[in-house]
This record gives sequence, structure tokens and C-alpha cells, in this order.
Amino acid sequence: MTKTKTNEDISSSISLEGSTQLDSEKTTPIDFIDKETPSSKKIDDESLKKGFNSFGFSKDLIHTLEKKGYEEPTPIQKAAIPELLLGRDLLGQAQTGTGKTAAFALPLLERINNEEHNPQVLVLTPTRELAMQVAESFKAYAVGHPNIKILALYGGSDFRSQVYSLKRGVEIVVGTPGRVMDHIRQGTLIHEGLQCLVLDEADEMLRMGFIDDIEWILEQIPNERQMVFFSATMPSEIRHLSKRFLKDPAEITIKSHKKEAKLIKQKYIIIQNSYKLEVLKRVLELSSGEGVIIFARTKAITLKLAETLEASKHNVAVLNGDVPQNLRERTVERLRQGGIDILVATDVAARGLDVERIGLVVNYDMPFDSEAYVHRIGRTGRAGRTGDAILFISPRERSYLRHLERAVGQSIEKMEIPSNQSINEHRIAKIKKDLLEKASISKENKDESDLLQIIINEVEEELELNPKELALAALNLAIGQSTLLMKTDESWINQAERYNKSGERRDSRGRNRRKNPMDIGSNDKDKERFRVDVGHRDRVKPGNIVGAIANESGLNGRMIGRIQIFEDYSLVDLPKGMPTNIFKSLKKVKVMNKELNINRFS
Repeated sequence: MTKTKTNEDISSSISLEGSTQLDSEKTTPIDFIDKETPSSKKIDDESLKKGFNSFGFSKDLIHTLEKKGYEEPTPIQKAAIPELLLGRDLLGQAQTGTGKTAAFALPLLERINNEEHNPQVLVLTPTRELAMQVAESFKAYAVGHPNIKILALYGGSDFRSQVYSLKRGVEIVVGTPGRVMDHIRQGTLIHEGLQCLVLDEADEMLRMGFIDDIEWILEQIPNERQMVFFSATMPSEIRHLSKRFLKDPAEITIKSHKKEAKLIKQKYIIIQNSYKLEVLKRVLELSSGEGVIIFARTKAITLKLAETLEASKHNVAVLNGDVPQNLRERTVERLRQGGIDILVATDVAARGLDVERIGLVVNYDMPFDSEAYVHRIGRTGRAGRTGDAILFISPRERSYLRHLERAVGQSIEKMEIPSNQSINEHRIAKIKKDLLEKASISKENKDESDLLQIIINEVEEELELNPKELALAALNLAIGQSTLLMKTDESWINQAERYNKSGERRDSRGRNRRKNPMDIGSNDKDKERFRVDVGHRDRVKPGNIVGAIANESGLNGRMIGRIQIFEDYSLVDLPKGMPTNIFKSLKKVKVMNKELNINRFS
């Protein structure tokens, strides 16, 4: 990576929809290592049409890209790769999932000097997850360059092992600002020979408060170097930073409403906070069976959601700031391999988590800003696949929708709360599909198949069953203790929908006033709502709950308010100010042979 004279034959002018026109007279090209420059290579018109071949990449890199199934560069790659091959500074704006990692990784790999074993490229990322992901991408692209070593530096992993790896020699370092600063201060990261620094997800660095750390790192590296900033949005602080540190940069903007963004179907549901958990379970009932990520605002909420979903027989794991790094890595790998189907996470997982099988992202809580929303939903619709993103919002948060729509450049459609009927239709369709699949697949193990046939014949003879009766028994066995059809109370859905359509109501004087979301469900201001751990699957009835509470507390049955029974829990309205001793005794009361475990519902 040494500077040479300007190559006038290389045009750096790029004209794309959503891209700024680049000034070719300001380019400062840099020679390739052990290869010809694009201008000196004789490329005919036919080869220029062949995707990545048009960049003049080495045969090894082209072979690697072909094996990975890369055929046509994305818009950000078409715009950025020629500039980075020239060694020009670059300021790029593109959303997540557009292929920007390859846009800077591929040209930088091609320009590595294999004879220098100190860091030549430094990539800064806001999170450990993104650092690992970018490092893995570099390694995947460098398969044909076995002498290039890549290292990820981030907190939560052993510092001494990182020092050992650095001493052995690495050419590319990907790290988080804090850990990179630690190594620079300790003198374990030799930065004097850095030829390029990439700032990935610059806006997220700003949002997470890393701007001072970034400036400190930028001040340590050599003045003569290439610098690349990528950001999903372009706040004024990032603009200011680029003017201070970038020299005549190429500026590229890929609009967020491009074709790739359309792959994600975005919807929202307006729902009161007290019913969000029930709505979530109904949404998951209708999911396609692919991987799901649920984003919550706090660590406590992730744990509550995971515990509830696990009790409902979902295969779920948690990813938040309290999860150790090694467990995080194993969790993401299990999600990737299908070992878990649902990941409940805080925004710590919103960046750098690239799992192709994610078919649904649920924003259980409203994200803090539009940038966070963009990166959350970007976890689905990966690698050209379609995906769904559902946002839960309270009535008071409805005004934020317009900001999110502007951020993604498309409308977010309203979605109805899944009803019992829609869920039951989905369940029946799924069991039919499963039966058809099993019936069409012949058993590879003939001995096992023969044994199953013997069991069927014996049961058929012993109970004198016909084939239809036997098949019905097998279906009941497969369904288990749960019921096939959902029959829970859904009157709350109708009330919520009526409220959402009106948005307001008139008071006794005929004036419009906003409806309090807490009005829905109970109009008795002298009562508060409690949750009990019995529900429809326990075959409980309202009378069972009323009788148990009345007998234990001494309350008159008429003092017990509305009862709503859901699949695995129920809500009941009781008088405010219930004595502590009565409240404690109710926790151990059993209904249908199961403890109520009563708690206030918030």
C-alpha cells in the first residue's frame, strides 16, 4: 500500500440513482500489490459485463466469490469498490444489509502487502457482535489469500490471547473502540504502519457515545493513510468528523427506498401495554417456522419474555448485556444452525447479527430512534430473501410512525391482532402440511419402519380400531395435552380494535377527548388487575377462579371484577388495598390442582 502517481486512465466518476457525482480530478490512486492496475489490464467489453470481474480482482478472489455464489455487485459495491481500489478516502451512506461490508473488505484485501505482517487495515465497529461479523466476512473473502491474518479485538474476551495473536502478526484488525484504545495505549497494537482505517456504522458510534474515543484513535494513526466512513444516516456530527479527517473523499449515498428494502414487509399493531404479551404469542402462532428475533427495551423484559415463551413450549434464548461473550457466540451459532428458533434481545444484538434464517423481527418495544429501528428490521430479509417486521406501539406512540416511515422510505402497514379463528385456521393448515410431508417421505431405516407397522397392527387388533380411528389416536398423541383449537376469551381484541379505529371519544359535554388506554378491560376505578398462573390449557373456568379467591380471601363473589382467561394465564380484577396476609395466602391457593401464584399485573 504505497502511493504512486495519479493514473489518469482510471475514471472515478460514478453516476447512480441516490449517489453524488464524484470528481475524477481529485482521485489519488494507489498501486495494487503484485498485480496490474485496472487501467493497464486489457478488459474487453464482454468481461466488463461479468459482475465482479469488472473490478480487476485477482483470480483467487474471483474464485472465492464464485464459490460463495456472488454474481452481481450491489449498488454500494459498484460505487465504492473502484474508489477504494484507487486508495481514495470515502464517505458512504447506506443502510444495513446492502452489502457494504464486502464493499470495503474486497478492495482492501486486494491491496494488502503480504510481506508486511503488522496491521495495515483497522476497522472500528460499535459492538462486539459486529466486530466478529466483519472479521468473519474478511476471513471468508480471504480464503484464497491464506497468508493474510485477521483478528477481532473486543471486550469480554481474554486480553492476553489477543496480545499473543498480535505478536504473531496480523494484517487486518477489526475491533470496538474501547478495546482498540486499550491495545494502542499498552503498545500491543502497532499502528504506525496502518494504511487504511474504516469506521463502520459511524452513526451508531455517535449514538453510543464513542465519538471522543473515535477522535482519539484517529489522531494516533499516520497522517498518510486511507480513511473510510460508512453510516446508515448522516448526522451533522459525522459530517463534521469527515471534514476534519477525510481528504477529498468520494461521497456515495444509496437511498434507503431501493429495491432491497422492499424485501421486508413492515407492519404495526396498536395495543395497550397490558396486552402486549398476549399479542406477541398470537403473532408467533402465525409465524412461518423460521427464526424469530424479538427486540425489547430492557434486560428485565427480555428475561420475562423468554421465561413466558419457554413456558409456552417455544424454543427460545436470551441475548442482552448480561450474557457472557462466549455464551453470546454460542447462542448466535445455535440460532444460525436451527438449535433455537426465537431470540429475545436488547439492541445489543441489533448490529452485526447476520443470520439468514431470520424470517420475522418483532419490535416488542418501540426503538429509541429511527436508526435503531432500521438496524433492528435489517436482521431479516438477508441475502436477497424476504422477511417480516412487526412493530408493537401503544396508542400514545402512534405519532412516531411517520418518523420511522421516513427513515425506511416506505409505509408501514397496520396489522390486525390475530384472532382465534385465524390462529385455528393456521394450526389446522400446519397439521395438514406436516401430515402430507410425513406421508410423502419414506423411512430410510427399514427396520424402524417395520417395527412401527407392527405396533400399528397390534394396537389395531387389540382395540379393534379401523384405520381412521387409529389415525385419529395418532393425531391426538402428536397434539399432546394442549388443544388443537384456541378458544380463549378474545373480547379484549374487539375492544382494542374499536378504540384504535376511533382514537378518541366524546365526553358528556360533546367535546372530543383522548381515550385512556387503561379504560379498556375494567371501568371500576376501585379495583386493580392481577395475574394468576392458570389458563385455558388448564381447563379453568371463571367460576373456578372466583370460588378459589372468595373462599380464601373471604371476599364476596360480587366484589371480584372482570376475569379474562388466556392460554396459560388469566387476569382478574380485585379490590384495591388487599391486605398483605391475604395476598400471600392467595399465592398458594390451587385451582385445577395448580397454584394461582397471584401477582399484580402491570
